[in-house]
Amino acid sequence: MAGNTERRNKRNEGSKKGPSVGTGGHSRRALKGKGPTPPAEMRKGHAKQRAANAAAKRKAAAPAARRPAGGRPGRGGKSASELVAGRNSVLEVLRADAPATSLFIAQYIDSDDRVREAMKIANTRGIPLMEIPRPELDRMTDGAIHQGLVLQMPPYEYAHPDDLVVEAHDRAETPLVVALDSVTDPRNLGAVIRSAAAFGGHGVVVPERRAAGMTAGAWKSSAGAASRMPVARAANLTRALEAYKKAGLTVVGLAADGDITLDELAAATDPLVVVVGSEGKGLGRLVQETCDITVRIPMAGGNESLNAGVAASIVLYEVARRRGAK
Repeated sequence: MAGNTERRNKRNEGSKKGPSVGTGGHSRRALKGKGPTPPAEMRKGHAKQRAANAAAKRKAAAPAARRPAGGRPGRGGKSASELVAGRNSVLEVLRADAPATSLFIAQYIDSDDRVREAMKIANTRGIPLMEIPRPELDRMTDGAIHQGLVLQMPPYEYAHPDDLVVEAHDRAETPLVVALDSVTDPRNLGAVIRSAAAFGGHGVVVPERRAAGMTAGAWKSSAGAASRMPVARAANLTRALEAYKKAGLTVVGLAADGDITLDELAAATDPLVVVVGSEGKGLGRLVQETCDITVRIPMAGGNESLNAGVAASIVLYEVARRRGAK
């Protein structure tokens, strides 16, 4: 019949046989848009999704990476945090007044004098004490020998090399900076920081690559001086030295074949950068070429070199003596 929109062959709505008019199919056969294909990391059961989930779990479970720590703000960048494991190591770092965010203690630990002192220092300084199962400590330290005691240190925030000179001028003092070239032993870095603090230095500069950073070992060697002495990190040590020269500082490098001996250093009372190289290789070629003067420390026959910490201490003492005499 004309105008009748009812179709005689239309299937009942409740029937499961065949498609109904205009539906495009049922269930999985229905013509429904599902949008763009999601990335592999979001597809359930995909290998990339499983890998991404595992990486996220590892990141969430790991409270800290195992690299340098510290605590002075600046524009020089930030290192990763560090875990210190073992009763002696933890206690020495706490005694050095190094910054810490948590002290982890194994449940049912067999306490001794070291554990009690570490807990006392942590309580005094407001460091949270976290009691956790021993297997968790094993996982945190990758199976290292921790003796039930682990200290977490925050990332060390390095200063910018320019900040050291600005701080000296703000204090109306003649700048005295120590730069380390290829010194990789953190104990030497700590010793230099300690000497710089003792003899009126304004900071220590280290390169970003192939050099010791502010690890727990450096904190221990500094004997607490690292909390008072800024450490700057330079992307390129040669450029940092050139910038110091433009700022009016004299760059003095220590070398076994130096131009003059230490007692001939007339520039000791001027704004100064003392550059110390590694015990084995000394100063790098480009760094040595950037120096205004190279100085040697007179030594008895048979002794060719001193380690960086000792050499820096001798020069800094001489500079401080000259400046005090003036």
